[in-house]
Amino acid sequence: MLFKKRGLFTEEDARKVIEIVSRENAGEIIVMCEAIEEAAKRRLWDYARGVQLMADMTGEDRSVRIEILEGYVSEHVKGIDLDEV
Repeated sequence: MLFKKRGLFTEEDARKVIEIVSRENAGEIIVMCEAIEEAAKRRLWDYARGVQLMADMTGEDRSVRIEILEGYVSEHVKGIDLDEV
């Protein structure tokens, strides 16, 4: 799932993303933002590690890939705009 945010991507934005992704059982999180807080990066990576640990404990084959695109937010790319959520 692709999430877009103009300006600074905060820890609160990361919480919103994790809430949406956990409902959808998505296997990929792509964040496109102008800048991102270290705490937000940590929260996203911790979520991915948590999913992997739970999958290992239950014997599932599940993981979440995190990709952060920092610097430019394109209007032409379709994704979930966090300013509207």
